[in-house]
Amino acid sequence: MSMNSFGHLFRVTTWGESHGPALGATVDGCPPGVPLTPEMLQVWLDKRRPGQNKNMTQRNEPDAVRILSGVYEGVTTGTPIQLMIENTDQRSKDYGEIEKTFRPGHADITYWQKYGIRDPRGGGRSSARETAARVAAGGVAREVLKALAPGLEVKGYMTQMGDLHLDRAKFDWDAIDGNAFWLPDATAAATWEDYLQTIRKEHDSVGAAIEVVVRGAPAGLGAPVYAKLDTDLAAAMMSINAVKGVEIGEGMAAAALRGTANADEIFMGENGPEFSSNHAGGILGGISTGQDIVVRFAVKPTSSILTPRQSITKTGEPIEVVTKGRHDPCVGIRAVPVGEAMAACVVLDHLLLHRGQVGDGPRGQIG
Repeated sequence: MSMNSFGHLFRVTTWGESHGPALGATVDGCPPGVPLTPEMLQVWLDKRRPGQNKNMTQRNEPDAVRILSGVYEGVTTGTPIQLMIENTDQRSKDYGEIEKTFRPGHADITYWQKYGIRDPRGGGRSSARETAARVAAGGVAREVLKALAPGLEVKGYMTQMGDLHLDRAKFDWDAIDGNAFWLPDATAAATWEDYLQTIRKEHDSVGAAIEVVVRGAPAGLGAPVYAKLDTDLAAAMMSINAVKGVEIGEGMAAAALRGTANADEIFMGENGPEFSSNHAGGILGGISTGQDIVVRFAVKPTSSILTPRQSITKTGEPIEVVTKGRHDPCVGIRAVPVGEAMAACVVLDHLLLHRGQVGDGPRGQIG
C-alpha cells in the first residue's frame, strides 16, 4: 500500500527521512524536451532552506539537489526524473531522550499506534524536512508550466502570524521577495520579526496563514465531480506538515455572506468574460474561470518547544517533555515555498489532464 505519491498524469513520489542519509522525489509524467538543470530547481529550494536567518530553525542544510535520471543534455527525456537531496547536518542525539516518549502535538503517538515502529530522529518520515523533496518536484512543475503556459505565475505569501494580520490596503506584490516573512507589505516586516523573536525567547511558537495565488491560469482546468481543481488543491495543501485548515477564495468567510454579495457578477470585456470580483477564488464547479486561483491554508504552531509539556511514555507512564533541538518558532515562513510547489504540481497535473481530454483547441468560445 503506497501512500507517498500524489498527482494523476504529473505524479510525484517522495521518499526519505529527516535524519536519514538523503531524501528526494521521483517525478513521473514530465513531458520530454523541457529544459531542466539543478540550478533551475535550486532557486526554489533556497527559499525553503533552513538556517538562513534567526527567524527559522538553525539546522544548516545546503539542500543541494541532484538530478539522477530523466534528464539528458539539459532537457527532460519523458522518463522518470529522480531528485535527491542529501542530509548533511543531522543531530540525532538531540532526540535521544524522547525515543520512548510521545511528544505532545507530534505524530509520534499516531505513528506508534499504527505501525508499532517509529523513527525518533527528528520525526523521521513525519518531519517537515520531507517538504524539501516537494519543493524540488515543484521546481520541475514550474519549468514545464513555463513551456506549456507562458505567463502563468505561482506566488505565495504570509497573511497572518499569530495575532498579526496582513493589512491588505498596503498589499505590495513586489515586496514579497524582499523580506524574511514573504510579506506583501515591506513596512510591517520589522514588527513581525520583533513579535516572533519575543515568542522565541519565551520558549514558545506561533501559527500562521499562507495564501498562494496562481495568476495567468487558463479557464477550463479541473473537471466534475471527483476531479475538481479545488479538491486537488485542498488535498495538496492539507498534506503539508502542520496544516490544519484550507480555504479556496472567500473560504469560511463565505458563510457570513449573502448570495448578492458572494456571487461574482459576469460581464463581457474586450478579450472575453470579466468578473466583478473573485469570491470564488478563480474556480467554479471545480473548473478554473481564468481569474486568479486563490488558495489559503493555516499551519499550527510548532509543537517542538522548550516549554515543559505533559505526556506519556510507551508504557503509559506520565512524563514531562521538553523538546530539544533546532526548530522553527513559526513554520509558516518556510511553508510558503512548499505551498507554491504543491500548487504548481497540481495546476500542471490538471493542465495535462485538460489537454489529454479536450486537446489544445479552443472550446466554449463566448462572443
